[in-house]
Amino acid sequence: MTPDAHTTAPARREAVWEQVVEGFGAFRIVPVDPQADVDLIHSWVTEERARFWGMLDASRERVLEIYDYLDGLTTHHAYLVHRDDRPVALFQTYEPEADPVGECYDVRPGDFGVHLLLGPATGEGERGFTPALLSVLLAYAFSDPRHTRIVAEPDTRNDKVIDRMLRTGFTLGPEIDLPDKRARLLFLTRDHR
Repeated sequence: MTPDAHTTAPARREAVWEQVVEGFGAFRIVPVDPQADVDLIHSWVTEERARFWGMLDASRERVLEIYDYLDGLTTHHAYLVHRDDRPVALFQTYEPEADPVGECYDVRPGDFGVHLLLGPATGEGERGFTPALLSVLLAYAFSDPRHTRIVAEPDTRNDKVIDRMLRTGFTLGPEIDLPDKRARLLFLTRDHR
């Protein structure tokens, strides 16, 4: 079977975080290169399963425009998460005070926002994979001592993600209205993970 462009990693890039998880292999978090990664990201965000990402109808050019814009910000960052050199997730971070979400709740010093989109499964689901992946992402987020609380704001209809975050240790915050969705705030403090 020949790997296709959507499941193989581009040339190996320097990672911002690397971690081995027993039973799951090596995870690497690498910055998105908008030009190199646009086809992969476009293929993920336009799948029906990614409907809560809000880009189902986005053209390749629109996806490139969005990730070029993010790449130029100092407050927002996009990453691909690789597992044994295969991309498995899109991970985005942001400073809430520099994001529309920051207008919807009382941002605390140390708040750090995250978004996560899992790549499509390549076969049957693997028991324990999502918690293993989340453990890596949270370790990275909390590796900066300035980050004391992780903030997530999934769509209120995304019960699967909300449930997963609660099982990971997040606590429920209020529902908020963002420009593109009704969201549920979720929080995870450094000492409760």
